[in-house]
Amino acid sequence: MNLLKNRTLIGIICIILSLIICFAVTPMFNQSISEKTEIVRVVKPIKTGEEIKPNMVKTVEVGGYNLPEGVVRNADTAIGKFASADFAPGDYILSSKIADEPAAENAYLYNLNGEKQAISVSVKAFANGLSGKLQSGDIVSVIAPDYKKQGSTVIPQELQYVEVIAVTATSGSDANTGKQTEESEERELPETVTLLVTPEQSKILAELEADGKLRLSLVYRGEHKTAQVFIDAQQTVLNELYPPAEESKSEDKPKEGANQENTSAEQSNSNQAKEQENNTPETPTAESEVE
Repeated sequence: MNLLKNRTLIGIICIILSLIICFAVTPMFNQSISEKTEIVRVVKPIKTGEEIKPNMVKTVEVGGYNLPEGVVRNADTAIGKFASADFAPGDYILSSKIADEPAAENAYLYNLNGEKQAISVSVKAFANGLSGKLQSGDIVSVIAPDYKKQGSTVIPQELQYVEVIAVTATSGSDANTGKQTEESEERELPETVTLLVTPEQSKILAELEADGKLRLSLVYRGEHKTAQVFIDAQQTVLNELYPPAEESKSEDKPKEGANQENTSAEQSNSNQAKEQENNTPETPTAESEVE
């Protein structure tokens, strides 16, 4: 207590502390602020689920002090990834806001490779879509009442086994696929079902959608490996009904060859006939006989 009452000693301690702050702490703080580092910054708007492309970002040099944790510092880390949130020009890219795959509700659209198409059909009645129980990955059969106005209800050969890739509610959000937010107090009823089909299948589905007569029946739900067996079986049927263009061309080649042979034979016969006409002596006329 006596030491604290000694003003001289307290003054000396304060002077020493100020010197430490001025010549040790302050330079270290200034050095940390002046240090530069490279980060990835957004230059074009990026929407949730959109793939990040090279022209959307650039690497810039900024002060390294007080940067957000997890900020992406290398452009290669961000390019090719998918945005998990919206980005505006000037935003930093955080590793927590990018993903290797697009958001779950859009993943099936980014997996299209050109061989198949995604087409949605309306669920005009609650029972037509399996009472809202369909989920992504289900294998269904498409039932067509009064198919082609023939008065019979059939399952078209092209639509025996079709994969469901989404079930969508009126609001546009995925319904009954396990991807709804916990904030939803009530489960939204399905309005459309999106199917993964070939171009030939999509034409038939479009016709059924126009007629307004279409029902879906669940065939299989479970492991992807087993579901692929159904898809492969359907593809075999489609190959028989719609042979690939290369096979049809190969079947037409022999016919073209036969036509070419017939044409060449006709040309040779006509050439022989012309030669015979040239070699045949001319018949004398009446004037030559008189002479």
